[in-house]
Amino acid sequence: MPPDEGKSTRVVRVATYNIHRCRGLDGRTRPARIASVLASIEADIVALQEVVGASPLREGQAAELGAALGMGWVMAPTRHLRNALFGNVVLSRFPIRHHQQYDLTWKTCESRLVQRVDAAVTDEHTLHFYNVHLGTALLERRNQAVKLASIVHDRRITGPKIVLGDFNEWAPGLATDVLGRRLQSIDIRKHIRRRWTYPGFFPILNLDHIYYEGRVEVMTVALPRTRLALVASDHLPLVADLRIGF
Repeated sequence: MPPDEGKSTRVVRVATYNIHRCRGLDGRTRPARIASVLASIEADIVALQEVVGASPLREGQAAELGAALGMGWVMAPTRHLRNALFGNVVLSRFPIRHHQQYDLTWKTCESRLVQRVDAAVTDEHTLHFYNVHLGTALLERRNQAVKLASIVHDRRITGPKIVLGDFNEWAPGLATDVLGRRLQSIDIRKHIRRRWTYPGFFPILNLDHIYYEGRVEVMTVALPRTRLALVASDHLPLVADLRIGF
């Protein structure tokens, strides 16, 4: 639903990017490359997946990326990876008012979650931002999509909501159907010709998506395909400029 005329609006650039532990397609782990890709995007708020966090020896990639970009950040770890935290991260130029995570783990599959960040777009207005990385099994994703839709539809949380991340849906399937019935989807085919995000150097699949609820108008959508972005991760970043009504 587009914002009403006369209502308070704000254009916000959002992005989702699975950074693959900052390990590029050349096999090298280079957080500085990911930071350079993100700097070129100039997003206001970014959802990252597959981020290595703090360990007893290092402060982690989230802190490194936040410092390099001058952005605040908050992490929602799903598990440990070699004694380091591992999971989702939101980078934000807006102050973060609230942070919460919801468990999406299904049966004995790998731990999964959705990370919710409430960002203060203005002193009076809050944007609810949901960062998700769904599982790889078909029934697992369907179960997670149902849970995710219910979490986003919580009527106690009012205002515009953006849901984005790596949905691991190789082709439109059960999870896409569930989320498409409950949320508005950005159909990137209407905005760009090359719409695939994975794998980075020669993308043939679209695993990364953006959904929304509330008064949101999609202005532009982009898949940056710079030489650096094509090698920095096994995904390309998905970027959208949204006019959001409050």
